[in-house]
Amino acid sequence: MDRNQEMKTAFLNDHHARFRSETHRSYNISLNQFFTFCTKDFDEIKARDIRSWLATLEEKGLKPRTIHTKLSGVKSFYQYCLEENKLKKNPASSVHTPKKDDSLPYYLTKRQVALLQDLTRHNIRDRAIIDTLYATGVRISELLNIKIDEVKWETRQIWIREGKGNKERFVLFTHECAERLRAYLNQRKDDCSFLFSNGRGGALRPVTIERKFQGYSDSLGFKVKPHTMRHTFAAHLAEKEMPQSYIQELLGHVNINSTRMYTRLMEHARKKQYDQYQ
Repeated sequence: MDRNQEMKTAFLNDHHARFRSETHRSYNISLNQFFTFCTKDFDEIKARDIRSWLATLEEKGLKPRTIHTKLSGVKSFYQYCLEENKLKKNPASSVHTPKKDDSLPYYLTKRQVALLQDLTRHNIRDRAIIDTLYATGVRISELLNIKIDEVKWETRQIWIREGKGNKERFVLFTHECAERLRAYLNQRKDDCSFLFSNGRGGALRPVTIERKFQGYSDSLGFKVKPHTMRHTFAAHLAEKEMPQSYIQELLGHVNINSTRMYTRLMEHARKKQYDQYQ
């Protein structure tokens, strides 16, 4: 193993408990790509080398948000090297993060939601999944970790025990969603403790849901992913002028800056409504 790979492995291992699995995977890929591009040893790399790499990413047409994520991995790696006394100067400290996209999050219209619900009407589990994602705004990882005993039917709340950053919260669901969930659970034959099972008594895997949504996109002719439902949930609440702090709490955003894009989206929706009357 060369020096770059050794240092990268040490960095990822030392941060294993702190990084989410997605972050660990993303940083590993980013560092592999960076060291493939720049073949110097990690302690010989200069800021100009990092900027050259970023320039090639831009030339390939990567979005600013994607480049930002890749640079975050390199910055975090070099901060670790500095803390471990492997460097005297951090070459990434003077490299500025590219400005992220200012585009609005992609979400479905109410008509598109209705089309998606209609498409899944003959599959009682899939329709319940669609309704739960839309009614609660949970992440797909959170959805698949929900246990049946974490659903509070009387108050129509679900306890999300393992949210992002290990933050717990309660989310709400509608009366219609409750009916869909009860219908699904009543016809289930297994004893799986998870709210959604694979039909063989085990928990559903994210890849199964991703494939389902790819099929929905192909059938409907518009893009829809599990995370699209989270954006749609927040966008539709913003259009109804729900206070930003409430949306933040339901989404489980620690930083309200993450929720502010939905306020911009609400302003966009208001303008659309205004234009319709002119």
